[in-house]
Amino acid sequence: MNGGQFSSLIDRAGQPVGNAPLGALLSAHALATPDAPALTISDRSWSFAALDARANRRARQLADQAGVGVGDRVMIAMPNRVEFVETAFAIWKLGAVPCPASWRMAADELTQLIALLTPRVVVGTSALPPLDVPLVNVDDTPVESWSDAPLPPRAVVPGKIVNSGGSTGRPKLIVDPEPSAWGPDKEGRSRPARIVLLNPGPLYHSAPFSYVTMSLAQGSHVICLERFDPLEWLRAVERYRPSFAYVVPTMMARIAKLPREVTAAADLSSIVTLLHMAAPCAPEVKRWWISRIGPEKVIEVYGGTERIGATIINGAEWLEHPGSVGRAAPGEQIIILDEEGAQLPPGQVGEIFFRRAVQPGSQYGYIGAATRIRGDLDSFGDLGWLDADGYLHIADRRTDMVVVGGVNVYPAEIEAAIEALPGVLCAAVIGLPDADMGNRLHAIVELAAETEEPADGIAFLAPAMVRLSTIKRPRSVEFTRERVRDDAGKLRRSRLRLERLERG
Repeated sequence: MNGGQFSSLIDRAGQPVGNAPLGALLSAHALATPDAPALTISDRSWSFAALDARANRRARQLADQAGVGVGDRVMIAMPNRVEFVETAFAIWKLGAVPCPASWRMAADELTQLIALLTPRVVVGTSALPPLDVPLVNVDDTPVESWSDAPLPPRAVVPGKIVNSGGSTGRPKLIVDPEPSAWGPDKEGRSRPARIVLLNPGPLYHSAPFSYVTMSLAQGSHVICLERFDPLEWLRAVERYRPSFAYVVPTMMARIAKLPREVTAAADLSSIVTLLHMAAPCAPEVKRWWISRIGPEKVIEVYGGTERIGATIINGAEWLEHPGSVGRAAPGEQIIILDEEGAQLPPGQVGEIFFRRAVQPGSQYGYIGAATRIRGDLDSFGDLGWLDADGYLHIADRRTDMVVVGGVNVYPAEIEAAIEALPGVLCAAVIGLPDADMGNRLHAIVELAAETEEPADGIAFLAPAMVRLSTIKRPRSVEFTRERVRDDAGKLRRSRLRLERLERG
């Protein structure tokens, strides 16, 4: 294979050129910096040459054994491991479409997702339930017999399809209409080429998948935790010295709640950008991180896989507008509408809509869901308000709002107050039927391992509830040692509610 067709795909700094096929970019970096570390998982590292060779072999295996070709959809469902990353690039090398999905799905949910996606094959492990489509089990199908030579550069539309159950719990697919080639949509926020990036999130989730694969496309060394652990995260920062760290607020909270002597002794000076998204961040947690590493380094992004719109805010701005997720990007507008479609003034909660220069819906497509487009506006379905300076504040998702005695109550606010209590790792607040008020608030509280379960749940919450009006205070509490949020920091309140209703 002629190396010239790959060397022209990146510049001297390692940054991809426009329209460079993603699969071929791995080969370009393998040619330019073959021995440079590309991926580290659980203290085992692969160079760019080694990772590209694995991806090339995997691509040929998928083509020969499963018939994967241009435009085919391939689901990837496994834990964080090198096979996940190599498979994603192998799919791009074939001109096929990668579709990351959680390997932890229940059988029924996975069956529904496969019915929506209709993949050619699923690549995963024996941990998956029986499937109605072929499975390539990466533990049982060695690829050493296939050639590791680079494949011809190839790109396809769509570039990827990702799964997002959202707060409804029903599977839906988000189709990325952009090709599997480098462009402005792949550049990320504050992420130059050839850096060290730390990802503790599950690769089946959209943001970790994008940050890991696109950082590799930029020639960066990606440190990927098998599964998030706060002490392991600190150890990875000290050992590998990342300049960029992606986190979600649940992770931020669990690190901040480690013993003070542990967090104070940790050397976090390498971090230039701590980027967080995916869920609201409790003010106490945000302030802890701003104090710990500096306000300019703490960056929050509000947006979504659909690219309907986005805001960004650093710690210094946040201190001036506490609780905000930032302002609209230049050339964009944020419009808050009530249920009748009337625009609301600053300070009033309504649905958050974005107006952009591009046509609504042109940046994504749904399979299994409908858009929320209204004329030239589009929405993720979240609720919030604008302050007098145009800074956006998130209230909650519309589907998570609980109506108590005719009053709209937003669980995220209550959960943040509960999670500030000592000994609490996470909390979820849901509405359960109540003959008098329509709904009563029920709190599900995940306790730290060393915290003894309180005898009186309401009394335990009392110190946090003084911050909230009476109608926002839970009337019942349950404690758990199981994780309330998933590995991506997402909270499925609808599923939690259904489980409790089924229990009776």
